[in-house]
Amino acid sequence: MGSEVIIMPIIFGVIFGMFYLYITARNRERLALIEKGTEASIFYGKRKHVTPIWKVIVINLALLLVGIGIGIFIANILTYNMNVDEGVAYPGTIFLLAGLGLFAGFFATKKLNKDA
Repeated sequence: MGSEVIIMPIIFGVIFGMFYLYITARNRERLALIEKGTEASIFYGKRKHVTPIWKVIVINLALLLVGIGIGIFIANILTYNMNVDEGVAYPGTIFLLAGLGLFAGFFATKKLNKDA
């Protein structure tokens, strides 16, 4: 019961530490560029077109869920038709096809960014 009390602050501390290091590193980098005499326009320069994050999340989540669904379906076929052990078939096919779904989502997102 006491481990939950210890683990949660550690998780929040790690997340806070990551954000803190990101912000301070970005600030130091900008200050170093300003000291060298670089214009501030590089911070607000032309942004190349990037696919909105919600589209990326929807595509990846959809392909992940499709992979999980197909994994369950194939595991069911392996279990009942080919007599594969249920403890092996379900996790194996679900993780394999979920990973393939995320891999396909990566390439779909990459293609969206290239087309835009």
